[in-house]
This record gives sequence, structure tokens and C-alpha cells, in this order.
Amino acid sequence: MNFLEKKFQLSQHGTNVKTEIVAGLTTFFTMAYIIFLNPSILGQTGMPMGGVYVATILAAIIGTLIMGLVANVPYAQAPGMGLNAFFTFTVVIGLGYSWQQALAMVFICGIINIVITVTQVRKMIIKAIPESLQLAIGGGIGLFIAYIGFKNAGFLKFTTEGKANAPLLSMFGTEPDAITIVADGANVVPAFVNFAAPAAQLALIGLVITAVLMILKVKGSILIGIIATTLIGIPMGVTDISTSTPYSVTDISQTAFQLDFSGLFADPKLIPIVLVTILSFTLSDTFDTIGTFIGTGRKSGIFDDRDEAELFSGKGFKSKMDKALFADATATSIGALLGTSNTTTYVESAAGIGAGGKTGLTSVVTAVLFAACLLFAPVAGIVPAAATAPALIIVGILMMSSFAKIRWDDFDEALSAFFTAVVMTYAYSISSGISAGFIFYVIVKICKGKAKEVHPIMYIVTSLFIINYIVAAVMKL
Repeated sequence: MNFLEKKFQLSQHGTNVKTEIVAGLTTFFTMAYIIFLNPSILGQTGMPMGGVYVATILAAIIGTLIMGLVANVPYAQAPGMGLNAFFTFTVVIGLGYSWQQALAMVFICGIINIVITVTQVRKMIIKAIPESLQLAIGGGIGLFIAYIGFKNAGFLKFTTEGKANAPLLSMFGTEPDAITIVADGANVVPAFVNFAAPAAQLALIGLVITAVLMILKVKGSILIGIIATTLIGIPMGVTDISTSTPYSVTDISQTAFQLDFSGLFADPKLIPIVLVTILSFTLSDTFDTIGTFIGTGRKSGIFDDRDEAELFSGKGFKSKMDKALFADATATSIGALLGTSNTTTYVESAAGIGAGGKTGLTSVVTAVLFAACLLFAPVAGIVPAAATAPALIIVGILMMSSFAKIRWDDFDEALSAFFTAVVMTYAYSISSGISAGFIFYVIVKICKGKAKEVHPIMYIVTSLFIINYIVAAVMKL
């Protein structure tokens, strides 16, 4: 215990071993789905699913350990949802690159992230973001997490009405894991379910249990809620205790070090498309991470005023934010070498933070649990989405307090804040929300004749976002 106290400075951060273990368990169970979902998505590219399965776990272990042991912060890393879909459906299936070439792109994206972190460009970007947008990012992530929770809980159904020129494209896989693409222009409308499905009923029960525990201020409320809901799901037939996997650790040889750089740059005419694709990867990865750190770290005190001062005034990697950004940057390239799409900081880490996690010990616990999945994968697979979804909804509620500090009666400030939060949720993308907020913030300042108040980096980043959107539209990325 003395070693853990000294290594992670638990008392200094106002926490203890028990709290950190509970937080690590909570984070793991809210993001363990990626172990099974990532191979399902990347497997559509022709990648060996066994190799992707092991690569996913190893990338999560290594990235999360770096975050915990080097930065001493309670964030977990794993291949990111959204980024893996971009990898599969846009880069490989849409643009026709091989998965080996796509991995090379991801590796380059990681190197770029390392460079902009070491050269303090990422730090400068964070400093340039105005307070109103930082608050909107925090509250927006709360909405985003809650939306993920609602979707995973099965509380929402989506009705579709495809137009003649915009059919629904049902692609890849079989039910219930089939992946369906909805063409541009199709009318997709969300609605509340009637709770006839057992999974939705279980999630509702879990939400009530977790909410009551939170109201009564029971320690470990979120983790207790997950465990209780999982157990209740057994007689309901939602919790599948027979879950198993046919994969083994040796399968990593199928995907590790398979990057194809020569093939990626073989045709000079296609290099512009390669560069644009890498830019898309980089922008999304970078701002997903920055948004997660800003949205969760400052509100919870993980990145406090002292750390912020060290971030902006100190040289080298002295602050926790510096180290956390570096840990995130290195994880992407490591993941690519192992054979998976962009490894990034998980917004679901907010669940562990909400459970009291404040130091890297939370991350180490999460990493150990991922390691156990190499041998005991069924344990992670037992916990259904209906059991972890209530935790995400509760964490979303806690994070939305950031909205209270935004001056909504000031339209100039409310405009960019609104689009940051709403686009982040509706577009199901942290980086998309940030880009919308940036664009409208710059527009407001220019229209008010206050263009000089905008940090030059805001102009540069906003321009990159706009260029990326234009090129993506032209090339139909």
C-alpha cells in the first residue's frame, strides 16, 4: 500500500486504493464492449478477426498503462469507435486501400500526434480555446455520453424512410451484429421504445437502481449498479453467461507489423488523397482527445489550476496534461503496429472518474482487467450493454453542470456553445462538435469586429476543419 501511495500520490489527490480499484473496474466494464466490437468492424476489411481481437486488447493495455504510470491520470485508451468505422467503411471499402495501407495511415497519424505534442502545438491549441467553448465541450460530452447510454440501453428506436435516390444500404454481417449504412438523404427518425424488449427493461431497472444509489450517496454507486444489473439480467435472459471466444494470443501474428508504406505511396497521383485521409484521421483523433480531457479533467479537478499553470508556463513534460497528451499520441502508433485502428483516450473514462477515480491507479486497474481478457474474455463479455448504459447516462447528468456557467442570454456566446454541444451529440462525434463550435465562434468575432480577439491558432485550426470538410465533400470521403 505504501508503494501505491508513493507512486500515485493517492492522499495528495484525495483518494485511496479502494476508490481507485472501484473506479478502474467501472471504467473497464463501460468500455469492454470494444474487445468484441472492434474485431467485428475491422474484420469487414478482410483483417483476421483473431489478430484484431488480440491487437485491440494489447493496444488497450499498453496505452492505458502509459496513461496511468507516466501521466498518473485515470484515463483508459483503446481503439476508438468512429475511427474504426472510418478506417473500415471510408478508407478501405470506400477508397479501396488495403487494410495494411490503412494501418500505415494510422501509424503516420500517430507520429504526427507525437510531433505536435512534443513541439507543444497541442498545448497551444488547448490554450487558444476560449472558456465558453471549453464549458460547452464539457457539457456537450455529457450529452454525448448520455446519448451513447440511451442508445446502448435500447431506449431508442430508429425508423427509416429511404428516398428513391437515397436507399438504405444494409451491409456486412448478420443479425444482431449487422452493420447498416444509411445513405445521404434518407429520413431517419429516433423515437422512444415501448420497453417490450428485455434488454431495454433491464437497462431501465439498472438506471433506477443506479440513480437511487446516487441519491443516497452510496460509495461505488455506479459499479454497484453495473454488477446488480448484470446479475438481474441472468434470469431475464439478457446476461449471457455462455459467452466465449475462439481466439488466442498467438493470433497477433496475423496483424502485427503488417503496415504497407510502399503500397500506400506507390501512385504519386493518389498522394493528395492519402494526405487528406491522414488529415481526417489526425483532426478527429486530436480533438476527440482534447475534448475528453477538457470536458472531464477540469471539472473533476484531475487537471487543476496548478497543473494548468505548469502546462502553459513550464518547459518539457512537467504537467499531467502534457504527459497525458503524450501518452495518447504514442498509443495510436503502437496500436497501428499491433494491427488496429486509432487507439485513443476513451470518453467512457468519465464513468470511472464519476466513481471517484483521480489517479493513474485507476488506469492500471483497467489495464490489468484488459490483460485478464487475453485469458478470460468471457468475463468481459458477460456484462451486457444494458448494464453499463445506465452508468453512462448518470455520468452524462453529472457532466452537464458545465452548461450552468455559459451565458445563454448572450447570443454571441450561446451560438458557438450551442453548436458545439448539439453537433457533438447529433453527429455522434466529439471532433465534429468542436469543429462546429470553432467555426461559429470565429464567425461571431469577425461579424462583431473583434477578429483580433481570436487567437491565431483558432484561425489555423478552423481553416483546417473547413478545408477538411470541403475536400471530403469533393472526394466523397
